[in-house]
Amino acid sequence: MPRNSARAVRPLANDTAKPPVDKLAEVRSFPQRRHPSAADPGRIARAAAGDAGAWAALVRRHLPAVTRCAAYMLGDPAEAEDVAQDTFVRLHRKLATWEGGEDGLSSWLHRVAVNLSIDRHRGPVRPASLADVGEVAEPAGLDGPLDRKRHVENALAALPDRQRAALVLVHYQGLSGREAASTLDISVEALESLLARGRRSLRNTLAPVRADLLGVHHD
Repeated sequence: MPRNSARAVRPLANDTAKPPVDKLAEVRSFPQRRHPSAADPGRIARAAAGDAGAWAALVRRHLPAVTRCAAYMLGDPAEAEDVAQDTFVRLHRKLATWEGGEDGLSSWLHRVAVNLSIDRHRGPVRPASLADVGEVAEPAGLDGPLDRKRHVENALAALPDRQRAALVLVHYQGLSGREAASTLDISVEALESLLARGRRSLRNTLAPVRADLLGVHHD
């Protein structure tokens, strides 16, 4: 989870009132040492019935990935936290009409987070701080780790929204092609096209520093 001092999500009661301003104010107080809880077919139903523990478990299981996804999309961890909050508020409002268990929940949450992120920035994307959104394995090169990351961050931020979303979902979030396509509400073939164009753009953008990124040094 990105920052210990960040705002957190409050388990919400099952009522029709609007959530308070600090609607997601306690989620980051959940123990960060624990692994996310496993999927539970009845957890959504219990959360919809007002079980605060079930709601807290849902948030604990899915919030880190949603926040990380939004951070890569927006390039701003603080903005990403706002998107994550809005995403879970929408989930809470949908609990009563959710069909099935947790199957499909991750894709739904990612879809909402991606769409909110695209709607939010509507302008140049600030490069994400990888120190805030998690580690990304990259080979040694350039002038050091921060310089390496800066080049990759800038290249990712320069991509069109849908290409960046496809790459983030598949390469950073670990979704399968089918899951990512479902998240973006497109066919697998359309996803592959976005990925191919995004990778090509990244290769072109990073071409001047490719040798350094790969750790190839010339005497």
